[in-house]
Amino acid sequence: MAALASQRLLGKVAVVTGGARGIGYGCARSLCREAQVLLADYDLGAAQRSAAELTTAGHSAAAVKCDVRLKADCDAAVAAAVAEWGKLDIMVANAGIVKAAPFLDMSEEDFDDVVAVNLKGVFLSCQAAARQMVAHRQSDPAWSGGAIVTMSSVNAVMAIPSIAGYNASKGGVNGLTRCMALALAPHGIRVNSVGPGSINTDVLAAVASDPAARGRILSRTPLGRIGEADEVGAVVAFLASEAASYMSGQVVYVDGGRLALNYTVPVPQPEPAEGSS
Repeated sequence: MAALASQRLLGKVAVVTGGARGIGYGCARSLCREAQVLLADYDLGAAQRSAAELTTAGHSAAAVKCDVRLKADCDAAVAAAVAEWGKLDIMVANAGIVKAAPFLDMSEEDFDDVVAVNLKGVFLSCQAAARQMVAHRQSDPAWSGGAIVTMSSVNAVMAIPSIAGYNASKGGVNGLTRCMALALAPHGIRVNSVGPGSINTDVLAAVASDPAARGRILSRTPLGRIGEADEVGAVVAFLASEAASYMSGQVVYVDGGRLALNYTVPVPQPEPAEGSS
């Protein structure tokens, strides 16, 4: 799928928020096979290192600091992409955080922080991108149109009680994605979302290092393994490409079959070491 998508991204310009690491960097790697990619991240140093890795590998990439909670930062990230490459074709609104606490103990501040990044940040970054895309289309009627991809989660529809803010924010992303798809269709802009399941990021790695926790993760994953960031990135690249030219307002779940499952699956246990009792 990545190869199919990349053939349709030649000459495109993309911004990936939260692009310095994890799923965001996986999206940047998939897109930059053909597109020019701006990594917009709260951690500028990490974004610059990731952009340098892509550049060293022969791709076209740059970095900018962006706090997606701030309209000015989102506007500046879009402006930076246009200044660097002359236009913006693709926005990947990926930046997100999670804060866990028992529901009765979750603070207002933590809830607000998660919603501000995961939902408000998607609104601000996508609105900034869409405004630029609309202006571009008005000045260049031959332009093929834009694509926006938001980052949802299986937790938009499956609740975990210790991450109420995250669940609420990702459910909001699904609704916002559909609203944007309807509002922007007349302007030639498609809007879709990707909902990852258990993906091998730094956050999950810290959890999955515990054998019992890893067993729980795999017991709810029919494909029997944790996903990789590049596997999410491949679907993002597909949705951003002309291969998905008749798709808008959709959420595509990249979850190893998790949402289809209404039971847990057995997880093979490692054989005890020889001589152990």
